[in-house]
Amino acid sequence: MASSSPIDAAAADPDPPPNRPTDAPAPITVPSPRAHLHHLLDRRDTPRGTAWEPLRATPAMDGTAAAKPEAKLVAGEAGYVVEDVPHVSDYLPDLPTYPNPLQDNPAYSVVKQYFVDPDDTVCQKIVVHKGGSRGNHFRRAGPRQRVYFESDEVHACIVTCGGLCPGLNTVIREIVCGLSDMYGVTKILGIQGGYRGFYARNTINLTPKSVNDIHKRGGTILGSSRGGHDTMKIVDSIQYRGINQVYVIGGDGSQRGAGVIFEEVRKRGLKVAVAGIPKTIDNDIPVIDKSFGFDSAVEEAQRAINAAHVEAGSAENGIGLVKLMGRYSGFIAHYATLASRDVDCCLIPESPFYLEGEGGLFRYIEKRLKENGHMVIVVAEGAGQKLIAENMKAMGQDASGNALLLDVGLWLSQKINEHFKKNKTTINLKYIDPTYMIRAIPSNASDNVYCTLLAHSVVHGAMAGYTGFTVGQVNGRHCYIPFYRITEKQNKVSITDRMWARLLSSTNQPSFLSKQDVEEAKVEDERTAKLLDGSPSNPKA
Repeated sequence: MASSSPIDAAAADPDPPPNRPTDAPAPITVPSPRAHLHHLLDRRDTPRGTAWEPLRATPAMDGTAAAKPEAKLVAGEAGYVVEDVPHVSDYLPDLPTYPNPLQDNPAYSVVKQYFVDPDDTVCQKIVVHKGGSRGNHFRRAGPRQRVYFESDEVHACIVTCGGLCPGLNTVIREIVCGLSDMYGVTKILGIQGGYRGFYARNTINLTPKSVNDIHKRGGTILGSSRGGHDTMKIVDSIQYRGINQVYVIGGDGSQRGAGVIFEEVRKRGLKVAVAGIPKTIDNDIPVIDKSFGFDSAVEEAQRAINAAHVEAGSAENGIGLVKLMGRYSGFIAHYATLASRDVDCCLIPESPFYLEGEGGLFRYIEKRLKENGHMVIVVAEGAGQKLIAENMKAMGQDASGNALLLDVGLWLSQKINEHFKKNKTTINLKYIDPTYMIRAIPSNASDNVYCTLLAHSVVHGAMAGYTGFTVGQVNGRHCYIPFYRITEKQNKVSITDRMWARLLSSTNQPSFLSKQDVEEAKVEDERTAKLLDGSPSNPKA
């Protein structure tokens, strides 16, 4: 798709909109697969003034018309681009600012440079070539010297949406304690039951005392649900209650919903910061290094794999089959297999497999049983769905719009038993499904620390006036990411990179892939990398 250069774009706009400062640069036209996004050029850390381009209507999650997100880009030399996040002063100019209370906090007096420099950014692509573009960057997370909310005026709320995940309670606890201990906020509400809790359920007051030990428990003290997103009712409730900071903890669907809430808040001109903390046990959210709870899930999966290995090794021709979570992305199965070293075969949604014939799963099982007398198979819940669908009816969708998957574990168990019965070979197959046990555990020490950093980072961002963003770790640094960047694509295991090659080397399993499959996977990986790395949207400086 052809695109204009920044100079051409400026020449094509001789009459700037009335809201644009006369001395400001013209908006740039940026080639991008996100063709529906508006790309703006801005120079400020906390930009002021209304958006230069009008918002366009699009169907929202609840069927109403909502504005599509707009992308704010800050361009620099050598292909340097910052994908900036919205700010309350974008649509509410001339808001007062206040000194950050942290400057008087004795706990932080030892920090040499506590406030983040306005020009600090985090690069998305850490490996670059000599003479190549510097690439896309995001705003670095952390406390700013000036804030846009006074402690007494803050009325915050926290909501958890979607499925359970280790670390939910830790994030809730640290948002509450961060707001209270760092910024002196006293009015914090917990919205019960997910998005519908804004208009159909009770709320609870959250204090550091009430959340003191919730990080030791699994699940979420606020309750959660799928669906229930009615934008108008939610924003009406926010406005009626006088809430001015909304913290949404949830997966890509929940973050998409938070983006719709932000657009409606901006449309009404409310001084409300809407911020997200991405949550998915499957680790399928793009851009960020990993999701909280993922490490805990991989660690807990080891217990199931160890049990399967013991069962398989204690019986003649023993087979231990473990099903792990991973609807569309097989990261839990992938990393649990690498960590275990007891697994002989790992099946994930990204890598298709087949049962019969040379190079098929059955031949490999026969080979491993002949060599070792036992084997362990790990399968992600989303693996083999096309195979199953050939002889079973699809089950529809859940309230979040996710496909209800057919049980690959039971299906695979049945197929393996049928195959060896047909060949008159006795096997002892033990099937273990720990998926909901893993979801319900409290987070481990590593995830507790990670959840704390995420929670504090999102609090700093909201207090500084940023809105319409989610917080995440990119290349080891926490930063603020526009909602659209984490909802436009799912993060998936690349079956053409070194990590998957390491797994194949560890298990000695066949790849199950034809040459055509590999080539198609490479093309898809390249296309995805361009989209997620933001390389097509890098304007020439």
